[in-house]
Amino acid sequence: MKGFRQFILRGNLVDLAVAVVIGAQFSDLVKGLTSSFITPLLKMFGGTQRFESYSFTVRHSVFTYGVFIDDVISFVISAAVIYFAIVLPVARLLRMIAKDQATTERPCPVCTRSIPIAAQRCPECTSVLTEGTKATTEVPEPRPAPVG
Repeated sequence: MKGFRQFILRGNLVDLAVAVVIGAQFSDLVKGLTSSFITPLLKMFGGTQRFESYSFTVRHSVFTYGVFIDDVISFVISAAVIYFAIVLPVARLLRMIAKDQATTERPCPVCTRSIPIAAQRCPECTSVLTEGTKATTEVPEPRPAPVG
């Protein structure tokens, strides 16, 4: 039971649950926006207010393709809002962070780990870093065996 409790209370699982609930609410919000504002705007240009009444019948089965058109419009609006309000700003922020990191760090020429520019020794491979030359790995010279 303890393992299940840890699984449920793990941070990323709770975050995922919150994201699903917020996503569902956002979906309802966008559908409301589409049915209240976008579809009436389309009526001004296209002559119809609601697509949900569009349907066709085949052998007594009714296919309501108008509802699908409303859902497609809602999806496109949701995707545009998510892209312009979330994806682009986060990508811009990550580029700014990467640019700041690039000016303060450099790769070690031996192990390619990212290290501070002022570093004189790589913390990963312990290579001695000298300016203008390649890094060298210090290997102590063998001591002669004591005689006698």
